[in-house]
Amino acid sequence: NQVLEMFDHAYSNYMEHAYPADELMPLTCRGRVRGQEPSRGDVDDALGKFSLTLIDTLDTLVVLNKTKEFEEAVKKVIKDVNLDNDIVVSVFETNIRVLGGLLGGHSVAIMLKEKGEYMQWYNGELLHMAKELGYKLLPAFNTTSGLPYPRVNLKFGVRHPEARTGTESDTCTACAGTLILEFAALSRFTGTSIFEEYARKALDFIWEKRQRSSNLVGVTINIHTGDWVRKDSGVGAGIDSYYEYLLKAYVLLGDDSFLERFNTHYDAIMRYISQPPLLLDVHIHKPMLNARTWMDSLLAFFPGLQVLKGDIRPAIETHEMLYQVIKKHNFLPEAFTTDFRVHWAQHPLRPEFAESTYFLYKATGDPYYLEVGKTLIENLNKYARVPCGFAAMKDVRTGSHEDRMDSFFLAEMFKYLYLLFADKEDMIFDIEDYIFTTEAHLLPLWLSTTNQTISKKNTSTEYTELDDSNFDWTCPNTQILFPNDPMFAQSIREPLKNVVDKSCPRGISRAEESLGSGPKPPLRARDFMASNPEHLEILKKMGVSLIHLKDGRVQLVQHAVQAASSLDAEDGLRFMQEMIELSSQQQKEQQLPPRAVQIVSHPFFGRVVLTAGPAQFGMDLSKHKAGTRGFVATIKPYNGCSEITNPEAVKDKIALMQRGQCMFAEKARNIQKAGAIGGIVIDDNEGSSSDTAPLFQMAGDGKNTDDITIPMLFLFNKEGNIILDAIREYEAVEVLLSDKAKDRATIFKGKMIPNYIFDSNLEMENMDQKSSENDSHKPNSEEAPSESQDAEAVNEEPEGGGESSGVGDPDPLSPASTDSASVSMADEDPHASGPTEASALEPACTPGDSQPQEQNTQTEANSKAHWDSKVQPMESILADWNEDIEAFEMMEKDEL
Repeated sequence: NQVLEMFDHAYSNYMEHAYPADELMPLTCRGRVRGQEPSRGDVDDALGKFSLTLIDTLDTLVVLNKTKEFEEAVKKVIKDVNLDNDIVVSVFETNIRVLGGLLGGHSVAIMLKEKGEYMQWYNGELLHMAKELGYKLLPAFNTTSGLPYPRVNLKFGVRHPEARTGTESDTCTACAGTLILEFAALSRFTGTSIFEEYARKALDFIWEKRQRSSNLVGVTINIHTGDWVRKDSGVGAGIDSYYEYLLKAYVLLGDDSFLERFNTHYDAIMRYISQPPLLLDVHIHKPMLNARTWMDSLLAFFPGLQVLKGDIRPAIETHEMLYQVIKKHNFLPEAFTTDFRVHWAQHPLRPEFAESTYFLYKATGDPYYLEVGKTLIENLNKYARVPCGFAAMKDVRTGSHEDRMDSFFLAEMFKYLYLLFADKEDMIFDIEDYIFTTEAHLLPLWLSTTNQTISKKNTSTEYTELDDSNFDWTCPNTQILFPNDPMFAQSIREPLKNVVDKSCPRGISRAEESLGSGPKPPLRARDFMASNPEHLEILKKMGVSLIHLKDGRVQLVQHAVQAASSLDAEDGLRFMQEMIELSSQQQKEQQLPPRAVQIVSHPFFGRVVLTAGPAQFGMDLSKHKAGTRGFVATIKPYNGCSEITNPEAVKDKIALMQRGQCMFAEKARNIQKAGAIGGIVIDDNEGSSSDTAPLFQMAGDGKNTDDITIPMLFLFNKEGNIILDAIREYEAVEVLLSDKAKDRATIFKGKMIPNYIFDSNLEMENMDQKSSENDSHKPNSEEAPSESQDAEAVNEEPEGGGESSGVGDPDPLSPASTDSASVSMADEDPHASGPTEASALEPACTPGDSQPQEQNTQTEANSKAHWDSKVQPMESILADWNEDIEAFEMMEKDEL
């Protein structure tokens, strides 16, 4: 019932405030129309002015037993949606969301029509639209390889003068390999074989281009040559649904070759990428070498896929690790490090973890997974629910929101959560008759025997690399497996209970075992102390010498030829790489983390949290946990650059002012003199938003600013207008300035507030009801998100696929130049904390063979890197490392 109420809240707000726009903007209560809002880069490629959210939600309505609403929605789609817009869209997103949405809608529409009560008028209209869209996507496949261009113009195709697309040369593996379910279903439904043929050709090409020794695929491939552009491999962003569609294509289409391919890849994944409970990216040519030190949230689908495969144990392990990350940060951050700290802080309400939770519950029947689902529901209501829907998290550390509610939230999240809790009698049809696409759209399994025009066995490819007898052809029968051992899942989870928060001794990685380096881990840059004689001895063994410079810094120089062995030389190169990453990260950490502005007055009641830039002066909100709370007032003059003329309106309030015309510190002094208890500077650049611009940090005026004692925060124009609009509508608006959003139960303790803030079962009409205090809503300090010491550079999270600058994202070494690699870092200076103080940090642990963790240190650093190319015995090692560094350079362009 709670899931149904939440769905109604999100869906009705989309229909009321956004339709026919593609998406709802839940903070500003309006629709997102492409071209009318600031561009978010690649993220906007999903928007095609075709009422994306409604199409994506069609079959969810039927799963949730909302057949009347479904009937109305289908009529709206048929009447209103136009697929012939002059707009460039992502082939991948349009396929999984729109083509998949239309086919899922058609699948359940014909099922309802057959049952005889609803949809009696339906005559395949959604299928006709799907076929029209399918033909609009086909021009993207006009390449010699058969891999599609990443984008297509709905009206003009590709490479047409008016298309504005078709010049790209690269696409992601998932983008080209996630077509077969929708395209084959379209062919089977319509009898037109061309769609399935094109999708199969793309899959065949990727399979042929796999790395033959590791059987892994890279993230990005050249659509013309088939060369791997990015040679790192994992199960997350860029590859994820390629693996998913190989297994599901076997399930839906019954073609053995898809299962054989999946099994080949799966063996490689479990051999190289799976390092339980972690799933770490590796290089396809050197799969024993980890490619990065963080994981992205999209890999959360993988435990669900492992359940479908029938491999339950690793699914339980990875899922439990992800759940602990969620308990630490309330949501799964877009990316997190191997020691479970935030790497990219956004969370756009992704459904992959809920998907895996549902599959694991189906597999095990363990009620633990119902508790996991309950936690997801509570966190969504507590932190993401806003008056006009549910808002994506801009930063899981501060609890601030982004004006965004993606279509997949309605298409997938509520579907999986409802199915998790639904009994058989809650469903109006048998869900086992369908398979889920990657967007959770329903395709009927009877398609496997319909209009089958393509040979079942692909005879052009031989599978000699793998002994297929290792793999079962069926999933385990859970009715036999689990009732015999009800503690099975718990016994697997138990050893992982404290993997995120407590001690986790570092095990030996498979790579180290194979190299015979024994259980002692190599020295890590984060642990290095220049005053430790044992560390200096290890450096010497690795060919690294330490030079004390006159300015008090320490310089490290590595000559690989001076290392005790080739393995020590490789450790030395890795150490130098880590030191460069670490010093680069420490420079970034000198920036302050973002802050939060939480609107706490009626009707927001703390449910809207805006991302705010900090000031380098005034009250440090991270040291005042209660924050500063007060009503807002607009000052006169609005720029705050002279004496305030309305001090009576500003006294004991939080002053609102416009950016520009004088220094920020001057504004702060003027409002402080007028009696303000805090200040918010609003950007004067029309349309600026934290969604699309790096966070702004207000600097001082070059003088001593100790006289400024009030907190000052900066809001971009769009976020500032949310407060200004609230003043216009409600007059008295109260806000809380803090380092991160506060638990609403804490904010309103002992006050009359609407019950639905704590209990989402109740509708918004319950606003005037008194809320009884409930101790269970007090925040648990142990499970609160990490504090500011865990925060990273404030402008690091990219939108729409930008460069990441967080922990573990390597700064590339230059593979050319002279004979050594050198790193400068701060020595034991009493005024600056350097790596020598690393041992004073709170203990953290990194399972597996991982790279430097985040540290709250500040280091002056100059880095250069070179190799010794003259020494014969080292040439092969150095050549290998050059190849690895090239891969690192590619990862700088990593997109999520």
